[in-house]
Amino acid sequence: MRADLPTPVILDPRFKALIVGHAKLEHLGTGYRWSEGPAYFPAGRYLIWSDIPNNRMMRFDETDGSVSVFRHPSNNSNGNTVDAQGRLVTCEHLTRRVTRTEHNGSVTVLADRFEGKRFNSPNDVVVKSDGSIWFSDPTYGIDSDYEGIRAEPEIDGSYVYRLDPATGALTLVIPDRVKPNGLAFSPDERILYVADTGNTHVPGLPATIHAYPVAANGQTLGAPTHFATCPEGHFDGFRLDREGNIWTSGGRSVLCYAPDGTHIGTIPVGEIVGNVCFGGIRKNRLFICGQTSLYSLYVKTNGA
Repeated sequence: MRADLPTPVILDPRFKALIVGHAKLEHLGTGYRWSEGPAYFPAGRYLIWSDIPNNRMMRFDETDGSVSVFRHPSNNSNGNTVDAQGRLVTCEHLTRRVTRTEHNGSVTVLADRFEGKRFNSPNDVVVKSDGSIWFSDPTYGIDSDYEGIRAEPEIDGSYVYRLDPATGALTLVIPDRVKPNGLAFSPDERILYVADTGNTHVPGLPATIHAYPVAANGQTLGAPTHFATCPEGHFDGFRLDREGNIWTSGGRSVLCYAPDGTHIGTIPVGEIVGNVCFGGIRKNRLFICGQTSLYSLYVKTNGA
């Protein structure tokens, strides 16, 4: 553990109850260009994440602390998650698709087009308890050759989609964000939170998280409400704990927001943060993808 790593900043008593006072931010590995999309696999006690510009996926083994290359090339993978069967679901910039890695290692293409047009570059992904797959599709993988291949978009905007697990039907569920990015459900799945990083393309646009109520059918969304505005940089990826607090990237820190939208605490990291996820045997270890490094912090709560 590096001695120079900062400690969490408590802004509200609710955050103090979530933090282990003597636990320090741990530096687990470095040498990456842009770390993103962490996903924890409890059966193997390992973490997978993407190093997008290096076109590879990395693997951290929690049993011995080792870091290795999981997949190269990775099609400039970005967001990752784990489905209920323990399979890896991945957003790929280069191929502009969402895939699933089966238990035997083969890769299944889940979606690569909407109404006959190629996606922009799927970015972040979550799997709901009914097996449906929800993912965002901004243009970052086709904006330049750094995280994919520069190309003109075929779709007229950046949207969020829902993939039906039974029929394979694809539905556009969020049409009103500029650059939808990170997304996650509340613990009861009644709210879908979505980050908008459109300030990368529209100067002065607030960097926000909006909350979309999930309809009774579990498939459609209602009108959104504003949840939070990022105080520095923008929100990118985030996850929720079992109490409904949002742990999100925010500039060079991890920010924690209570369910009522109050910013209750900050974990300074010292470099731009891309995304986070909960892992460990008890889901009480917060893994943090900094731009060039992987970090973790043990907390007093558990991932949702």
